[in-house]
Amino acid sequence: MDLLQSLVDFLNRYFVDIGISVGGENIPFTVILLLGAGLYLTVRLGFVQLRRLGHGVAVTTGKYDDPNEPGDVSHFQALTTALSATVGIGNIAGVAIAIHWGGPGALFWMWVTAFLGMATKFSEVTLAQKYRVVHDSGSAMAGTVSGGPMYYIERGLGPKWKPMAVFFAVCLAFTAFLTGNAVQANTVSDTLETTFGIPAAITGMVTVVIVGAVILGGISRIGKVTAFLAPLMALIYVTGAMIIIVLNIGAVGPAFGRIFSEAFNPSAGVAGIGAGVFVVTLMWGVRRGLFSNEAGQGSAPIAHAAAQTDEPVSEGVVALLEPLIDTLIICTMTGLVITMTGVDQQRFPTALTLGGGDISYTAQSDANRYAGVDAPASIQVQNGRHVSSGVGAPLLSWHEASVEQLFMDEAMTRPFTGVIRADVGMAEASDGTTTDVLYGMAVESAAPLTMAAFRQGLAPLGDWGHYIVLLGVLLFGVSTAISWSYYGDRCAMYLFGPGALLPYKGIYLAMHYMGAVIPLAVVWALGDIALAIVIIPNLIALMLLAPVVVSETKSYFERKPWIENEAVHRRIKEQGR
Repeated sequence: MDLLQSLVDFLNRYFVDIGISVGGENIPFTVILLLGAGLYLTVRLGFVQLRRLGHGVAVTTGKYDDPNEPGDVSHFQALTTALSATVGIGNIAGVAIAIHWGGPGALFWMWVTAFLGMATKFSEVTLAQKYRVVHDSGSAMAGTVSGGPMYYIERGLGPKWKPMAVFFAVCLAFTAFLTGNAVQANTVSDTLETTFGIPAAITGMVTVVIVGAVILGGISRIGKVTAFLAPLMALIYVTGAMIIIVLNIGAVGPAFGRIFSEAFNPSAGVAGIGAGVFVVTLMWGVRRGLFSNEAGQGSAPIAHAAAQTDEPVSEGVVALLEPLIDTLIICTMTGLVITMTGVDQQRFPTALTLGGGDISYTAQSDANRYAGVDAPASIQVQNGRHVSSGVGAPLLSWHEASVEQLFMDEAMTRPFTGVIRADVGMAEASDGTTTDVLYGMAVESAAPLTMAAFRQGLAPLGDWGHYIVLLGVLLFGVSTAISWSYYGDRCAMYLFGPGALLPYKGIYLAMHYMGAVIPLAVVWALGDIALAIVIIPNLIALMLLAPVVVSETKSYFERKPWIENEAVHRRIKEQGR
């Protein structure tokens, strides 16, 4: 695990964190590139996310569908497949992590990322449809079409750009293993272990079986499953959040006020988390916004390329709905519930597993700010409190926030006195007894934080609100892993041909199990690294191919081909009767 953490630190330093310094804080180039490309495409396309959203809704309803056009799934199934990949753990755990690190103001920057991302996603999906490959025949597993950034890089920019297309396909296949797969499995197992004490290994085995049963059936089976799961899970989750908002209607205004004010002037969070630095708030909002809606990442275009249509822009307008539903609606619900209930500022009784779990070590760097440090050889504790707690002194922490007092028992009646030996994950009490678990009031993050928010928000109706999040985690996590398998296998097919599909799926399922048992912080860090790498070739291609998107969009809305398609759809429907 130490070797893996060293690899994460190295990749973070040279791929994720590299950027420019503003006010003493670093803004990664990936954040600048993401926002810059979204702004450029928004202006170049004349704010398409505002002007053409209504048409996207109309296309999604299926009123313009022609089943005789090439493709593997309907517009609606393509959208739900993509939404099943985007509406997931990022909406539950990702928002909580953004608020944990950047404060409520991070949600505002998630909104900005989503708004600009609508134009980005419109562009990449339109290009994926235009440059997709229609196969002469295909098995259920292989499908009849393949598309995505690797195809529009090579076919749109020309053969000399194929090395970049190959680089993208390799990176996205790697990202599929982590962001769309291991992270999902990790959050599912973490949530079930926190709630019911179910070992992560058992959860991993169960979800592997479920995911495997679906993905081996190819895109047709994936499309049918996600067309049922995506609307169901979104309805359950949003309904729960809306009930909390109604029950706490007086807190809505102050919550929005806090989100907007702290977007530009963040306050110090609990134990120095989200400690009043604008760039930190912006960065975490953009990062988690990207993880949530995937705009610019190049993943969703692969699902949309399978839609049955011969008009690329008709699927591009459908893709406008993704960031809207995912971030501007569902993520906002999560952020509001967390902010209204104030759980981001609370501590909870926690069993602190010294040899793993979410244990970390931090030290005060200046007033109200703390930073992660390497695990020390030992930490002296007297009557439950750190003997040394000044600037630079290492503190036992949970979710990167120090635990103020440590106890020997779960009821927290016996303060711990002795030495914590971080290097071996044990605590030795003054009477000579040893333990690998201490107890204390600790902050939460990721899905457990969102669970606490729903539990408190729905408390007037009973102690069951956290089960909504639990169900959401299970449905979101599994459905996201199912959809992301398709993204990865399209990359494998592009790189190695149809023969690579079955081996790829086998490795994918193995990575799913590994994700369930690896510590959360490492898995999320690897996911962020993969995201940082994969968006670069895709955004470069989008910028260079923007004139093609503009031309296709202008032609489509001048010709209005949906009018003829609506007549065909009506005729086929009548014949079906």
